[in-house]
Amino acid sequence: MSAFAIFDLDGTLLDTIDDLADACNYALKKQGFPVHPVNPYKYFVGTGVMNLIRQALPAGARVDETVLRVKEDYDAYYAAHAQDKTKPYPGIVRALETLQERGVKIGVLSNKPHIYTCSLTNFYFPGLVDVMFGQREGVPHKPDPAAVFDMMRIMDVQNDEGFYIGDTSTDMQTGKNAGLYTIGVLWGFRTRDELEKHGADSIVDNSDDLIKIIVDK
Repeated sequence: MSAFAIFDLDGTLLDTIDDLADACNYALKKQGFPVHPVNPYKYFVGTGVMNLIRQALPAGARVDETVLRVKEDYDAYYAAHAQDKTKPYPGIVRALETLQERGVKIGVLSNKPHIYTCSLTNFYFPGLVDVMFGQREGVPHKPDPAAVFDMMRIMDVQNDEGFYIGDTSTDMQTGKNAGLYTIGVLWGFRTRDELEKHGADSIVDNSDDLIKIIVDK
């Protein structure tokens, strides 16, 4: 059995896309920029809030000053509405409970700001996660493996003992960069083709298969 499993958050454990889109659209509209339907946000998210906003802005407005101004409004809205529409994906709570019962250490690693990563993880998965990190000052974003290695040191595990689970190319690259077995999930924000192109070792479309891979390997 594996010693640990590190999960991405948005698009892997939690369906957050509606709240992320609402927050960004609120900020864009307040600053006089056009808004987007929800689906494009599945491709805007995943590499941190600054990149989310930069991609959502018109090409000619993607300067740091404008991004920071929009981010202020985004942060204010998201802080108040992060749990309006967000929900765990089907079977995820049971999957984490099963893994915990089997002695698997569980981590959550996200490019979402650390404060939101922790608040959402603790709210939706209380007592089920051993270590959680979001975007922290001075620590590179995924797919850099630095935060994975920090997490592994805290868990006292080796990279041949576990998995990285996510729904995007960034997640597959993160796992590969850390030397972990990577599992791509199809219920999130991206496609099977993207996961395959970026080297997913396994791809699953339901939580039962996810549990089986982690427990049986």
